[in-house]
Amino acid sequence: MQDKVTINERGVITIPAALRRACGLKANDELIIENTDEGILLRPAISVPIEVYTEERIREFADDEEAINQHLPKPEQG
Repeated sequence: MQDKVTINERGVITIPAALRRACGLKANDELIIENTDEGILLRPAISVPIEVYTEERIREFADDEEAINQHLPKPEQG
């Protein structure tokens, strides 16, 4: 599929609705833009939120793991 778009004064490009539907793109999706030998390439981006753990949160994980281990079968020693 090919279409013509215009860059406005703020540098914004509107991707035509038919192309967005064909590519499964929706509002607020993120794209990666690259300059390639063949021209500009747009491709979907995946963003994953990152949590920085406090010492307290790390202790919670350890406590949870200890509680879970109490319910798991003990490994056989051989």
